Amino acid sequence: MATKFSKFFMAFSLLISLATSAQQNNMDGDSAKNEIKLNASNLIAFSFLDGSYEYLINEESSFGIGILASFSDSEINDEYRTFSLTPYYRQYFSKGYAKGFFVEGFGMLNTGEDDFFDFNEVTQTGTERTETYTDFALGISLGGKFVTKRGFVAEVYGGIGRNLLGNSSFTEIVGRGGISLGYRF
Repeated sequence: MATKFSKFFMAFSLLISLATSAQQNNMDGDSAKNEIKLNASNLIAFSFLDGSYEYLINEESSFGIGILASFSDSEINDEYRTFSLTPYYRQYFSKGYAKGFFVEGFGMLNTGEDDFFDFNEVTQTGTERTETYTDFALGISLGGKFVTKRGFVAEVYGGIGRNLLGNSSFTEIVGRGGISLGYRF
């Protein structure tokens, strides 16, 4: 658990320093182009620490990166995903500046654990073993983003992707979604 949390903490610290650097380099103080968000639903429902950074390219598009780490001891969560790094691109379809309905394309580098039971017919005994897998998925999401005048961000989104490398016997399909809360600066 400590290594999973330290991976997430290091990656999230990198995102915060990138966001701080981007804020300092932004010459026009009135145009907020950066967002930091935490996926509250994944934290509550699955014990996943899931944070993201998003850079707003213009009023219609953005790109970002999400980092997810599981800090649960649940075997089901570990088989599904223990860590993921998810770059994404979003296209917005509203009159507001990078808010409202959006479509997202994403790639996801994800890791998890596969549990196996090896049964020996001769000795009538079995052994359990766990193997860690790493895979890469491509997928698409739909969602909506709401932004207050003071920069508070709330978004709801959901999507699906397919692992392409076939390294997991359990997970061919990955999901992406939740309710994220954050701040635009």
